[in-house]
Amino acid sequence: MHRTKVRVVEDALDANNTIASANRSDFDRSNVTVVNLMSAPGAGKTTLLERALEGLADEDPPVRVGVLEGDVQGSFDADRLSVLHIPVVQLNTDNGFGGECHLDANMVRSALPAVPLDDMDVLIVENVGNLVCPAEFRIGEDARIMVCSVTEGEDKPLKYPLMFRACELVVINKVDLLEHLDFDVDRLEANILQVNHHAKVMRVSAKTGEGIDAFRAWLQALPARAGATA
Repeated sequence: MHRTKVRVVEDALDANNTIASANRSDFDRSNVTVVNLMSAPGAGKTTLLERALEGLADEDPPVRVGVLEGDVQGSFDADRLSVLHIPVVQLNTDNGFGGECHLDANMVRSALPAVPLDDMDVLIVENVGNLVCPAEFRIGEDARIMVCSVTEGEDKPLKYPLMFRACELVVINKVDLLEHLDFDVDRLEANILQVNHHAKVMRVSAKTGEGIDAFRAWLQALPARAGATA
């Protein structure tokens, strides 16, 4: 019997990486540092951004930030972020992309004409909420952040290792709820470091503001870091 090896997945990722390189060239041309922000649905990505991005342009050094907001449908999160008076562009995956559960390089590229790259230092791409697919597709980013909340369970890094392994910063959000939960945050952090011992881990509460200064400082340092490694 003749057997044919199918390389659909490999071919798709190869094509994605080619487009991601094109995105990277555009970002470099505009001297923009790009962050891919990922999480499960409801982990608090948008609330984290609402807290951390406000006033960044007035910091020393100032950082001009924009957001590319990814969702299957709707503009709920983009509408929330627009009150910060920063560039926000909505990207819906149901518009010609089949309602995908992630952003890939081609989707991001389709939105770039609407993104004022020359007016920002950092572009944050808030990916579609999902713990699997977003980690598989590069979009031309410089850094990846994973947000997990204390309501998700300590075992998530062990169940979804690729997502945690792909990120250099893991933000543990909603720590204000710990007193109400049967949850071991130290075990969660140990599990994160088990699958990615290089990860930096921050504990924050986007609701109360705990830990937000450290996260804002991490974002603020990104442009200088990218310039040093260019």
